[in-house]
Amino acid sequence: MLINRSGTMVLPFMMIYLIRPEMGFSIAQAGLVIALFGLGSVAGGYLGGKMTDLVGFYPVQLITLLGGGVLFILLGQMKTYPLICTFTFLLSLVNEAFRPANSTAIVFYSSENNRTRSYALNRLAINLGWAVGSAIGGLIASIDYELLFWVDGATNISAAILMLFVLPLAKNKKSAAKTFTTELSHSPYRDKVYLLFIALTILFASCFFQMFNNLNAYYNNDLHFSVRFIGLLGALNGIIIAFIEMVLVYKLEGRRTNAYFIGRGVFICGIAYLLLNIFEVNHFVAILMMIMMTAGEILSLPFMNAFWISRSAEHNRGQYAGLYTIAWSIAQTCGPLFGSQVAQVAGFPVLWWIVAGLCMITGIGFLLIRSD
Repeated sequence: MLINRSGTMVLPFMMIYLIRPEMGFSIAQAGLVIALFGLGSVAGGYLGGKMTDLVGFYPVQLITLLGGGVLFILLGQMKTYPLICTFTFLLSLVNEAFRPANSTAIVFYSSENNRTRSYALNRLAINLGWAVGSAIGGLIASIDYELLFWVDGATNISAAILMLFVLPLAKNKKSAAKTFTTELSHSPYRDKVYLLFIALTILFASCFFQMFNNLNAYYNNDLHFSVRFIGLLGALNGIIIAFIEMVLVYKLEGRRTNAYFIGRGVFICGIAYLLLNIFEVNHFVAILMMIMMTAGEILSLPFMNAFWISRSAEHNRGQYAGLYTIAWSIAQTCGPLFGSQVAQVAGFPVLWWIVAGLCMITGIGFLLIRSD
């Protein structure tokens, strides 16, 4: 995961890449491309969850890592808008099918008493990789944007090769007959509490994803921050998580309900977005905003994983993970698309008021959710 995420360079800079004079696309057009990435994620989350329960998490992870690597490289070669849209969707579908399988694998390799910490450890690898990828990505983008696609693809493929030779083969495959009979009585699509959790997750994630596209476009276009500084902001997010999250989760795990921590973390993210309108945004305010967003992320995301795991069983864990992935994918579709349209019509300050308010309302919703 660390190797894979160290190449996370395309998505944070995709919006900036598309609206450059060399590409010539508008913010609204770029927002649609990001939305297609989210739409592919929805399809990938559903397909990945189903395939994980049918054939096991190991082959699904291996195939999606290899396929995603190839598609990253191909996407970088596309120059026309229809082809960019098509390959963005295909890349996202394959890439995001990895997530349900990976989430299920973490459950398999961990024990019940350290599961939340296991997810925190996985996020540690993700965010260390994100820090490296964002910092190096900003440097590479200032030289040649197309190199981002090659590096992202290469790290995907490298992670697949390492997994094949290092991670022991494990089988979680269940018979199709058993899966079919048990999932009817314990389906995530019939779990009302879980569906409410998913709805709240979509709202929060739609706001959260502004940080990776529209916020970067705001910094670059309106405030004229350099891509190197924008990349360093992303690195700051990963570094803070790497140093703090594991320790904090270890201290907090089991002390309160998962919803208790999630609600407070989401509310803090809302306050972070408010900073963009309350103060005149300079480099210091941008850093402060990222610190606040990271604090909210640390407090909410590990416990969101713990929540969906607590409601799943071995035979349907892939589908629970798939629906959770779909929630984030829907947000990745709707959030950037809605945000880019609002930014183009009403301006970025209006967008920040909206996402701040949504975060706060959603945070209260998480605090009120039942976990039984």
